[in-house]
Amino acid sequence: MSAADKICPARRGLYILCVNIGIATSILFIAVGLSSDLQMFGDGSLFTYAIAAQDSWPFHWHNIPGRLFTYVYAYIPAETTVALTGSARAGIFVYGLLFFSAPLLGLLVTLAADRTSGRAIFGYACLSTACLLPLVFGAPTEMWMAHTLFWPVLAICLCTPHRPRGAVAVFAGLLALVFTHEGAIVFSGAILFALFLRGWRHPLFIRTTAAFLVAMTIWLVVKLTVRPDDYIAGVLAAAAFRFVDIRNLGEPAFLVLLAALLSFGAAVVVFRRIDPAKTYTYAVIVSVAALAVYWIAFDRSLLAEARYNLRTVLLIATPVLGVLAVVSAMPGEALRKSPFPFLAPVKAVLERNSNARMISGAVLLILLVHVVETSKFVRAWTDYRSAVRALATGAEANPLLGDPQFVSSRRIGSGLNRLAWNSTTPYLSVLVAPGLKPGRLVVDPGAGYFWLSCATARASEIASTAIPQEARRLVRIYACLHR
Repeated sequence: MSAADKICPARRGLYILCVNIGIATSILFIAVGLSSDLQMFGDGSLFTYAIAAQDSWPFHWHNIPGRLFTYVYAYIPAETTVALTGSARAGIFVYGLLFFSAPLLGLLVTLAADRTSGRAIFGYACLSTACLLPLVFGAPTEMWMAHTLFWPVLAICLCTPHRPRGAVAVFAGLLALVFTHEGAIVFSGAILFALFLRGWRHPLFIRTTAAFLVAMTIWLVVKLTVRPDDYIAGVLAAAAFRFVDIRNLGEPAFLVLLAALLSFGAAVVVFRRIDPAKTYTYAVIVSVAALAVYWIAFDRSLLAEARYNLRTVLLIATPVLGVLAVVSAMPGEALRKSPFPFLAPVKAVLERNSNARMISGAVLLILLVHVVETSKFVRAWTDYRSAVRALATGAEANPLLGDPQFVSSRRIGSGLNRLAWNSTTPYLSVLVAPGLKPGRLVVDPGAGYFWLSCATARASEIASTAIPQEARRLVRIYACLHR
């Protein structure tokens, strides 16, 4: 048996591992997200309230027309559910179901579209879903949708036959992708670069470039035509700079993940000299033990609000994995015809030196970190919701905040307030109250951004019948005090 024959089973095992963890993770997103009402976390409180009020477009979405895919995919069906059933809770559930189901649906479409040898694109998509998406799980970011669409669109651009229907599929996929988030333009650029590796005259590259240019033209027309409110325009600009801030990678949970991988690599070097046959088993055990000591004795961090910041990881890592997926799927003929003559030897070196067992160990460590950090987050979020509900249904009040039925969120302890999103706390207090009827509106005295103008809140108070009138009145009073 040759060396190549010996390594194939290990690589096949790695592929199966990636597929299994990708599918399992995407299913867990649905189960954990819906059971914990994570669609209400952070800005999600405002988004789900808007769905219950059937006012998503006037509340917020007219300000971000460049992200229309998420609105069409998740918000319109959810608001339609509210209109048909008269139940705000039903609409919120449908929104959560669609939002958290997106990665699983994306993987299924990728599997259907992938025609590469060994379905390499699908394997990388599963790996990316399991290793990257848990970093932002729970954060109501459209980058969740951008990652979801990137992989099936990559497979479509690479594998769709050269027929009119194929061109339409490529255009539709890229159009949907660029309308998920501004970061998806970087994702689209990665797809173009990956196809460019086959040559700038290659039909795949020409077809995808033409489709991308048309899609971007439509995107620019929409962005220039539908302008955000003056109040939010500056906020969006500031958010864009935070999105690309490399300092976001300094979040404790992400550093723990990197430290775990570094310790695993160091342990491999040590145990390879002691017991080569069990190197990776011992290295994983030592790394897990080190993580356990850290979590039990030293860890005080909570990956909550920072989940929004870690979108930066998706922006950087997803395109890299996409290009690697395309290179690994390139057949020998395509490599020989590539305008980059170094591509074939580089791929050969990477395949020869890649160690499936070491990669598998690293992936399992990443999953362990995600499981622990997500468990901490979900448990704290559950406690925080209960604390907000207690204030919303209690007798305590702070009339100096603007109304006798307002109560300060600072009555919640600082430990749980790490889950707070000060601009959306009032909407969360409505959502967690029994029957959406809070006795008190929970507000943060330190809030500096206010989602609704007085005029928008007044219009919603009149029209949004699925939410009890008293709750709508409190929201209108709060909005009119500030905007």
